[in-house]
Amino acid sequence: MKHQQMNILLFGEFNRAHWNIKKGLETLGHKAIVASHRDGFKKVDVDIEIKDYFSAPILKKVRTLIQKVIGIDISAITTKQQIKSKKKQLSNYDVVQFINEAPFDFKRKDQQIIFNWLKDWNSSVFLLSAGLDYPSVSYAFEKKFKYSILTPYFENKGSKKDFSPALSYLTPEHLVLYKHIFTHIKGVIANDLDYHIPLIDHPKYLGMIPHAINLSELTYTPPQVEKKIIIFHGINMANYYKKGNDIFEAALVLISKKFSDKIEIIVAKNLPYKTYISSYSKAHIVLDQIYAYDQGFNALEAMAQGKVVFTGAEQEWLDYYNIEEDVIAINALPDAEKIAEKLEWLILNPQKITEIAINARQFVETHHDHKICAQNYVSLWQSVTNN
Repeated sequence: MKHQQMNILLFGEFNRAHWNIKKGLETLGHKAIVASHRDGFKKVDVDIEIKDYFSAPILKKVRTLIQKVIGIDISAITTKQQIKSKKKQLSNYDVVQFINEAPFDFKRKDQQIIFNWLKDWNSSVFLLSAGLDYPSVSYAFEKKFKYSILTPYFENKGSKKDFSPALSYLTPEHLVLYKHIFTHIKGVIANDLDYHIPLIDHPKYLGMIPHAINLSELTYTPPQVEKKIIIFHGINMANYYKKGNDIFEAALVLISKKFSDKIEIIVAKNLPYKTYISSYSKAHIVLDQIYAYDQGFNALEAMAQGKVVFTGAEQEWLDYYNIEEDVIAINALPDAEKIAEKLEWLILNPQKITEIAINARQFVETHHDHKICAQNYVSLWQSVTNN
């Protein structure tokens, strides 16, 4: 049975989560548009750019000063103006999918206004759980995960400011927005287990569609281990503790002492998306993140290119996909010594790097191909909207 062509607005972007869904939808004959900021320094692709005029450090200070003096957030005003002026481009879609409950960094009441506009201008509204949101942050805050992005907060690592974006999802102000959104959406879809687990049994939960990865843009290169094993550690300073970068750094110190002649370490900080991807091209091993049960976007893209990735690969993930430990990705535990042990195992058994690289690419092809994921979105949206 051939589905009718759909017109889809994907609103908001993290990494390339929506962009890859868009590309998949287009290959299936649907029309899809991504409207968003360009995700800070990452400079991701969008069709309709909503400019963040106050992201540069000096303009951020100007914005804060105006807010303090006269209580007006010029970022919220300019964002709302842009969206209103683009009403024609943002209207009459069969489906609008928001990437987050609060995709902007201003007051929730302003975000509710934007949500209402898009809800009123279009047919059906869905939500993607693809990052921090009320269900996942409250689940983490109640310590229902063994460990989570709030573990470093409970361990008093970093500053209050480091965790304020996450904790903002637990404020009374956000709860009002969350309840409002969940009253009006047709349903919520998660794109990895870290968001799926907290949503199980939620009345609006439609299920998980794994991260969509555009494999046609990611070349698989069989790892050649000749002289040294190259380890890549990419750091986004804003998420330094949340991603467990301090633990990775401690593990690298341990492993450097033991195998300085056998390894080369590349460290990169705050790189735009396209530079980030190319900067780890010669690496065999990529250190991604620690406090996760499942792989995020960067990990999957590295796996698709034949890298051995230290990332979320918890028992729940092994069970969900029915796979064995250490054959597709390495579960990065919040323990520098355990990470160093796994690195040592790979350094001493370089054939394992080749085996895992092949398996990793195959896994992404099987479960994360953007065309298959896009078809799953279409089936879900249509099953809900046609009822």
